[in-house]
Amino acid sequence: MHKHIFKKYPAKDKSNLIALLQGVQEVYGYLPEGVLQEVADFVEMPLSRVYGVATFYNQFRLTPLGENVIRVCRGTACHVCNSANILFSLETALGIKAGQTSRDKKYTLETVACIGACSIAPVITVNDEYFGKITVKEIPNIVKKFINAQKKVPSAATAPADKEKAGVE
Repeated sequence: MHKHIFKKYPAKDKSNLIALLQGVQEVYGYLPEGVLQEVADFVEMPLSRVYGVATFYNQFRLTPLGENVIRVCRGTACHVCNSANILFSLETALGIKAGQTSRDKKYTLETVACIGACSIAPVITVNDEYFGKITVKEIPNIVKKFINAQKKVPSAATAPADKEKAGVE
């Protein structure tokens, strides 16, 4: 699945490490441990050095993200507007802490230094949707919105008659 990435770069060239990691993450959505070893072998570096690079840069992930990624802004404006309680409410509603993914892989909860929407602080994003001037009371409805949206999406195993009812071709 990822072997094509290695064909783009000369073997033993350590200067391509970040590009290789980016390519692998583009394929899998994260950096699987076994593939990190393959990258280390390809550039002839110890796995510990490759791991060090992968953990140094925020762009790389060592675990897969959930279907819905919730980001809580912790910038100054959001902090002043109670983002700590928003985060706590999300952790409680989802049963996970910031930096974790739910066991069912439906949600990943992250904190970010700044979302860049200070005028509507406090702000969270769920996937690419922004929720501004949010309150703790709104958290259950936001979470429920995404749970309900997932229930409406028919699975590949849905019978053809069910797909017609759902408007899927």
